[in-house]
Amino acid sequence: MTDVSGPPHLLPIDRNSPVPLYFQLAQQLEAAIESGEVGQGKRLDNELQLAAQLGLSRPTVRRAIQYLVDKGLLVRRRGVGTTVVPAKVRRAVELTSLYDDLVRSGQQPTTKVLFNGTEPAGRTLAQTFGVPEGTPVAVIRRLRYASGEPIALMCNYLTVDIPGLTTPALERHGLYELIRGTGIRLRAAVQTIGARSASASEARLLDEPKRAPLLTMERTAYDDHGRAVEHGTHVYRASRYCFEQSMLGH
Repeated sequence: MTDVSGPPHLLPIDRNSPVPLYFQLAQQLEAAIESGEVGQGKRLDNELQLAAQLGLSRPTVRRAIQYLVDKGLLVRRRGVGTTVVPAKVRRAVELTSLYDDLVRSGQQPTTKVLFNGTEPAGRTLAQTFGVPEGTPVAVIRRLRYASGEPIALMCNYLTVDIPGLTTPALERHGLYELIRGTGIRLRAAVQTIGARSASASEARLLDEPKRAPLLTMERTAYDDHGRAVEHGTHVYRASRYCFEQSMLGH
């Protein structure tokens, strides 16, 4: 018989946050699983118990659990309940953002939004998003800090139908976190990494000397239907940031 895990230590849900309630709960449960607080093979409390514990509706709890089932962290079995999947069959299906990476490394990310509006799509963006040239697209330009120090300038283009991307929300949360909170599942990306010298304005914002070396990253992220959701062009301080990639030999 599967052991029942003790109730995880969950924080109160922030009902004033733009992030949906179910997604806040899913994030906390995922963190409890990743930390080992809820061990592999353990059974979670049922939906009614979690709902009562957090003061949430049962459908909200059910949606949070289903999110983690879809992600491969939990499995539902008739007569057993919802259990944590052993690590060897977990699947990494989502992309991370710089915000996610900084949080995981304890770097205390903060963000200043430099621009949040729309622009007409040029030829390249129109082709990326599959829309007519001149169609308005959302444009977000941000300066990202790590532990109070500027580290990256980011420009992201998105279709205008994604809700909740307000300036206050973008200054408190990562962009991918907000996108996923709408129910969009980012599944794949095409990414190019390069390097160049900083322009005068980039050097000023990033607190670097003129023409300092910068790392560049251009990425288009797609949802699980193959639709382009976001296109980003970012520059990073080469003195403070690097890209790391693992490779396996044959």
